[in-house]
Amino acid sequence: MKGSADAPASADTRGPARELWPADLVYDGLGRPRKDAAVLLQVRPAPARVVTIGALDALRAEYPAVPVRPARRVIAPAPVNAHTHLDLSHMPLSPGAYVDFVGAVIAHGRAGGRGLEAAEQGLAELAAAGIDTVGDIVTDERVLARLLSHPGLHGVAYWEVLGADPDEAEARFEATVAVVRRFRPLERPGGVRLGLSPHTPHTVSAPLLRKLAAFARAEGLPLQIHVGEDPGELPLHRSGDGPLREAMGPFLAKFRPSGRTPVGFLDELGVLAARPTLVHAVHVVDDDIRRLQRAGCVVVHCPRSNALLGSGTFPWADYARHGVSVALGTDSRGSSPSLSPVDEFRAAVAIHGVAADPAQLLWAAVKGGHRALGTRPPRVVRGSPADALSSWPEGAPWPSAAAAADAGADARGGGG
Repeated sequence: MKGSADAPASADTRGPARELWPADLVYDGLGRPRKDAAVLLQVRPAPARVVTIGALDALRAEYPAVPVRPARRVIAPAPVNAHTHLDLSHMPLSPGAYVDFVGAVIAHGRAGGRGLEAAEQGLAELAAAGIDTVGDIVTDERVLARLLSHPGLHGVAYWEVLGADPDEAEARFEATVAVVRRFRPLERPGGVRLGLSPHTPHTVSAPLLRKLAAFARAEGLPLQIHVGEDPGELPLHRSGDGPLREAMGPFLAKFRPSGRTPVGFLDELGVLAARPTLVHAVHVVDDDIRRLQRAGCVVVHCPRSNALLGSGTFPWADYARHGVSVALGTDSRGSSPSLSPVDEFRAAVAIHGVAADPAQLLWAAVKGGHRALGTRPPRVVRGSPADALSSWPEGAPWPSAAAAADAGADARGGGG
């Protein structure tokens, strides 16, 4: 069992042939996670394999002679990091306002901090954490080639597209098509797929968004778009003013407000018909969530990044009420202390408190992530190797709603 300091010693010919591993939450990739459950493992002969998964009390009663290992918080397949920027792995953690963070990212890139070396560091961090499925935003062709040819990685490498000037839409689109044509032959069955990431609805012009969405649908390319990360996006799109417009003035010189929300704008352009994965989506209205549900879009929640940049609290309960699938992502090392979705899960439990069932958050970390990236979700059944499951995280009891404020303050560096 991955992620455990005392995993079954499958090669040992002594000791019990079976072990019972209990946890607060156990997930086999099917349905919903189970509370107060356990995994019965056949540890001899090697390799260790799953016998069954069920309620702890029932399994203890059925197998009274089987030794019970110390309880874990979670036993589940490895979680998915559905959104990150690996080429920002050399960027120092940069708490502060969103607009200041954007400036810091630009400065970091201009100083040569982005690129393959940084992405390799991010890949090493993912591997050390046992994460092999990722959605990465890519800005460097060398990184794109590396991800698409990586033998042990799954997920999507999203080629980032920017271009707020509508007069440049055709040229930007043609350049993007050229990248897709050049790199798509590197895709391998079961490996990393090539996708596109129109950066945001305000940094990519309307005609370019239309072209990219139509191209993605025709070519079967997954899309991922940052939406609703900053509260200034709502006034920017509705009326063309606000702090975000002031901060990004020259870059948005030709931006024209639609009078709609960012999500409504994407829907109007036909972008939601391509079923993009939307990242952050903190600042949305109820109608936006209904649109996303109808389109079948998955939303990626980045709780620590949102807390660090003061982006607001993700409306978890609203998405759950409308049946929108949610995944977890870390965003970049510039706005998150690690690339581990386990750490993201723990933060989400603390931040949302009683507003979110930990079992739902676990589903988001595993099944939601696979759904966001279009990868095959794991299914652990009788006979599955024990290594198909991981044990995470261990520690104190589930935080309550009272911990939310402290968790947000800690993520911003303001904790006690």
